[in-house]
Amino acid sequence: MAPLLRSYDAFAKPIDSIRERSLSGGFITLFASITAALLFLSQIIVYLQGQTRHSMILAESTPSLLFDDLLSSSSTSKKKLAIAAASSDHRIPMRVHVTFPHLNCNAIDYSQDGNSLSSGSFMHYHVAPFTFVKRKPTLSEYKKAAFKYSSDATIIDKKKLEEGCTIIGTIQIPRVGSVLSISVSPEAWRRATSMISFGVDLLSSGNPDPFHGRLPNVTHYIHDVTFGAPFPLGSNPLQNAHHVMDNGSGVALANVMVKLVPTTYQRTFHAVQETYQASITRHIVQPETLASQQSTLLPGLLITYDFTPLAVRHVESRENWLVFVSSLLGIVGGVFVTVSLVSGFVVNSAQAVAKKLD
Repeated sequence: MAPLLRSYDAFAKPIDSIRERSLSGGFITLFASITAALLFLSQIIVYLQGQTRHSMILAESTPSLLFDDLLSSSSTSKKKLAIAAASSDHRIPMRVHVTFPHLNCNAIDYSQDGNSLSSGSFMHYHVAPFTFVKRKPTLSEYKKAAFKYSSDATIIDKKKLEEGCTIIGTIQIPRVGSVLSISVSPEAWRRATSMISFGVDLLSSGNPDPFHGRLPNVTHYIHDVTFGAPFPLGSNPLQNAHHVMDNGSGVALANVMVKLVPTTYQRTFHAVQETYQASITRHIVQPETLASQQSTLLPGLLITYDFTPLAVRHVESRENWLVFVSSLLGIVGGVFVTVSLVSGFVVNSAQAVAKKLD
């Protein structure tokens, strides 16, 4: 049995006494070893990083309008049903952080779907968790909003902070298109226009004119507006956006249109994460355009958002570990075989040339 197996030995070993070790062979072996080690390490890094596959599917529809109808109902049981539905996956959080450096909080109103702060319906329209407040800006917020670069601001009078306002908070929105407006309040706008037109505050009730005889400057800075969880692989275009109304009057409307793409992101060994990617277009509508179109919109910020019918799926995965091991073995063996063939070809060619010269 032993002689039979010995005859099939494919790894015949040369006798040490007839093997010749050379300096050039040592360099070739060292080069092959370094190359194999580098390829081996790069293969491990590529395997650990994984691959992200992208695909598009039709987005699933949700009965959000039904829940809005239940929420607006006078029935307590229907409202409880709407709140329970809102706490599930039928609504997403919309986080807002905007600073108006030249507009007092008393002169700001915000609204959504016809429900406004001034009418009191905004608070009742939204469901818990709900936080949406107006407050004085911090020094850092004011610097970002009042100056394009914070290094331009050296010393700021604390009275300047009293003139500004920051709107910050989170509201739960249904997965249907809508409009969020943060603008000059109707009363403040009427007071400002009456002062400009007639020189008299026709609506004053003992309170001083908040704009000091000027039109309201609605320049603002969007620190962050986020829909749902942030997408890990992309940036948010509604972050650190500066809208300067440099037309002399400070009156204009920043119109921001947002297309939200439902996105699922799944990492290896992690749960599926539902996020939204935002694609935006924006432009500043000047007061002349608002007047010529007889628009009822007030100066400020208008965010119009809608959801696309297509969803994007990002799946991060790794190849089968058997394929990974096979590639590692193939790298090590392939490098040494290739180097051996090349070195053998070079040596044999050099010997053949030397014989001809002799």
